[in-house]
Amino acid sequence: MERQGLLMPTSDAFHIYDTTLRDGAQQEGLNLSVHDKLAIARYLDELGVGFIEGGWPGANPKDTEFFERAKKELQLKNATFVAFGATRRPNVKAADDVLLRALADSGAAAVTLVAKSHDRHVDLALKTNLDENLAMIRDSIKFLRDGGQRVFLDAEHFFDGYLSNKAYALEVVRTAAEAGADVVALCDTNGGMLPDQLADIVHDVLGASSSRLGIHCHNDTGCAIANSLAAIEAGATHVQGTLNGYGERTGNADLVSIIANLELKKKQKVLPEGALREAFRISHAVSEVTNVAPSPRQPYVGVSAFAHKAGLHASAIKVDPAMYQHEDPASVGNDMRMLVSDMAGRASIELKSQELGVDIGDDKEVVGRVVARVKEMEARGFTFEAADASFELLLREEIDGKRAKFFTILNWDTTVTRGSGDAVTSRAQVTISAGGEVIEAEGSGNGPVNAIDRALRSGLEKFYPELAKLELTDYKVRILEGRLGTGAITRVLVETSDGTGEWTTIGVHENVIAASAMALEDAVTYGLLRQGRLPE
Repeated sequence: MERQGLLMPTSDAFHIYDTTLRDGAQQEGLNLSVHDKLAIARYLDELGVGFIEGGWPGANPKDTEFFERAKKELQLKNATFVAFGATRRPNVKAADDVLLRALADSGAAAVTLVAKSHDRHVDLALKTNLDENLAMIRDSIKFLRDGGQRVFLDAEHFFDGYLSNKAYALEVVRTAAEAGADVVALCDTNGGMLPDQLADIVHDVLGASSSRLGIHCHNDTGCAIANSLAAIEAGATHVQGTLNGYGERTGNADLVSIIANLELKKKQKVLPEGALREAFRISHAVSEVTNVAPSPRQPYVGVSAFAHKAGLHASAIKVDPAMYQHEDPASVGNDMRMLVSDMAGRASIELKSQELGVDIGDDKEVVGRVVARVKEMEARGFTFEAADASFELLLREEIDGKRAKFFTILNWDTTVTRGSGDAVTSRAQVTISAGGEVIEAEGSGNGPVNAIDRALRSGLEKFYPELAKLELTDYKVRILEGRLGTGAITRVLVETSDGTGEWTTIGVHENVIAASAMALEDAVTYGLLRQGRLPE
């Protein structure tokens, strides 16, 4: 039988083991199709992980189909493909166990078996005795090994079991190792351990057995990454986790952070040369496949991981970026970002202008005016942290001494009508001055903002046909004065795309439609500048 991923990782001395496709897929709201799983597997292989756990063949139709397609469609360059399953059922021969047989037939080069290591779980969950559980582990490992597969064992609830019945938990580890398991991964299944206690237990287990140990942590105490690193420091040479920390409840240990910490902090090479620089791209690409929005504050690869807001920080970074950054963002494929806010100083503005590619020159008065204007506008509810395009327009206005203008919106009017059958129609009429003409334009959409956007662009396409490329891709509204309810100041962020890039603009007004029109005006103006148009 042809096995997927028969080539061993570059080094078998230390394992990076990914379980995104199995344990990560148990996250609430995360639903992966077979196509999604194949796409993610390819990204994981690009990152250079040593093992990719694909799921549980035979246990459900989706995973069974995935393994069948993986045999034909997955050509892994770095990783070994792994099937996941359980030991044989109590009082059943290994060769007669249907699910165990499915693992043998999966085509995977390696199999990870989950086994009970907590005496209470053996009694209540498996409903068998402790000796039979050990026999189940022994028989299952030998059966798969005899078929030519590499076997790892996940000792489920190991740390809780160790604290409950140390002798039995250790016997599970010894039995698995003696039966031929290459690695016994100690699982903090409930995620309740803390690093110091976990490290002590790993150290003790290594001293009491000859097994190669791995670690599998959940994040219920917020310590999954720290616990994994503590286990490695104590002697574990196999670490399991998921990309972006996906997983049940509060998630699994985030492999991206574990890998980055090992390579950058511990100087321990665990990926192929140069692969870590792809971490940002791959992390965000997988987020797109899972349809789970990436956390901006994720260590290393979050968009805010190297973002700086305080003016004091900016002043120091201007001298040396390392003064407020623990690593070079490029080491994981990320970038440094400067955030412009009411905390901004001259250094923040200067660094942000460089980031945007705008030459602010040596005129200190321009910088001073921009700082003062940003502070005044943020006091009225504007925020430029997430609206780089609006900030760039403001910056260019202060440099040039005038606003970049291609058109002027003279007035607009919107109507929302509910017809028969609960159908709702939104229409907008916009009067625009452009190219020496006054233009009346109409548009309809799935809401008044969408209608204004379409009316504005349809009226301007006579002069600027490239506006047909523009598309409103996101729209966010925030009420700034909660105590005022519907009469509060409203902040609107509009994200626009021209097919090659995206930009965000802002509008603030007591009226949500007026705030939206303001943001749309900036969006179209910035879009025309991107196309190389010169203002009127």
